[in-house]
Amino acid sequence: MLTIGCHLSTARGYAAMGRTAVSIGASTFAFFTRNPRGGKARALDERDLAGLKQIMAEHAFGKLVAHAPYTYNPCSDKERARAFVLEGMREDLERLEHLPGNYYNFHPGCHVGQGAARGIELIADTLCRVMWPDQSTTVLLETMAGKGTEVGGAFEELAAIICAVGERAPELADKLGVCLDTCHVHDAGYDIVHDLDGVLEAFDRAVGLTRLRAVHLNDSKNSCGARKDRHEVIGAGYLGSEELGGGIEAFARIVRHPVLRDLPFILETPNELEGYAREIALLRELAGCW
Repeated sequence: MLTIGCHLSTARGYAAMGRTAVSIGASTFAFFTRNPRGGKARALDERDLAGLKQIMAEHAFGKLVAHAPYTYNPCSDKERARAFVLEGMREDLERLEHLPGNYYNFHPGCHVGQGAARGIELIADTLCRVMWPDQSTTVLLETMAGKGTEVGGAFEELAAIICAVGERAPELADKLGVCLDTCHVHDAGYDIVHDLDGVLEAFDRAVGLTRLRAVHLNDSKNSCGARKDRHEVIGAGYLGSEELGGGIEAFARIVRHPVLRDLPFILETPNELEGYAREIALLRELAGCW
């Protein structure tokens, strides 16, 4: 059974997200822990959370993939910005304990001219300060497109962050994983259209496939290696469009691949709910399972 969903709004609460997911054929979903541009998180309602848990159990949901706000930059050159991340990420992780056993995905950040090595050091420091050994949530580093001074455009940079955390706080090492974003890795120069196996082998050498826990499933408006990060609907970009050198078979290979097929897939394409429902149905058909 393909575990697939999309980003949903928390505006009407957690149970409402669960009902919406079911209505579009999803069996997981992603949500921002607070406004994606930052800000205060909405108050938790235990009855609302219980309602979501019941829906998840009744409809055999996979793990959820919460997403940190885009404003978090744990490797900023400004101490105030890093302090904001420390406070927000710690609170996010504490709140997610009310939905135990799921994922918390975040963008590693931009080193803003300090250099990748310094950025990696600061990201690892942040993780060591916001995580704790008994947490039930796995924190996922997202693969990035490598635009500007982004950290995480290369698999080796993600590996270096995980290694730095493991060296400083070994008890936290098993709480870290990676979310592979198909648009991002394509834009970073990894040819997942024509050499998916080779890309996964490169990931295994650098990070280890056991760290791969979720997939952001997106097409791209850009050619491989463009380093721009512009998502497109499935089949209309450089991954899924034959006219642009790809083909829908690229997505079939992704959702059927033995390394990936059992992971939660999250769509982040420029769509409304009807569009997401169509994409979910298409991808279930490509995977050959319902």
